[in-house]
Amino acid sequence: MDNINSILSLSPVMPVLTINKLDKVEYLFDALLEGGLKTVEITLRTSCALEVIEKISKEYPSLKIGAGTVLNNENLQSVKDAGATFAVSPGSTLSLGKKAIEMKIPFLPGISNSSDIMNLINLDYKFFKFFPAQAAGGIEYLKSLSGPFPEIMFCPTGGITQENANKWLSQKNVICVGGSWIVPSQINDYNEIRKRALLASNLSN
Repeated sequence: MDNINSILSLSPVMPVLTINKLDKVEYLFDALLEGGLKTVEITLRTSCALEVIEKISKEYPSLKIGAGTVLNNENLQSVKDAGATFAVSPGSTLSLGKKAIEMKIPFLPGISNSSDIMNLINLDYKFFKFFPAQAAGGIEYLKSLSGPFPEIMFCPTGGITQENANKWLSQKNVICVGGSWIVPSQINDYNEIRKRALLASNLSN
């Protein structure tokens, strides 16, 4: 089974996708793959999200499909049943952390402070989504976390852009970044998405 480290190491940027319709969704994922990206987070913010995860996980076996906005144990079960490779949450609870271990699904819990990290360290979690990254203190706050938590790695998400992604990726405790700039809502220009994906996949940390 994939572990969260190997999944997050595949691409410097993980696109965060909110998909409103199933129709022609393949064009989007073709563009992302052609742009060199290998992991995505599909948020559970729309009624068709689970259908998209199920469809894409079957049709694109080389792509690591993360299910985002996982808020409870029921969401976790649903995304695993739909075929998601891993799960992502905007925050963290002990019960969700324990359930992911029990279900053997790689899980990236969200944190915004030291207490969140401490709650899950005892369950051997070492990789976290730092969210909302800019609003929760930005790069300076993330740097400060490397002192008390030298082995912890983060995927900052929230306020990351093509312009500032490299600054985040240059931090020693950042494994990748998450962002919605590659596929803004309502964009249907797949050549533009491919270009954005290509630029993102060529960033380095």
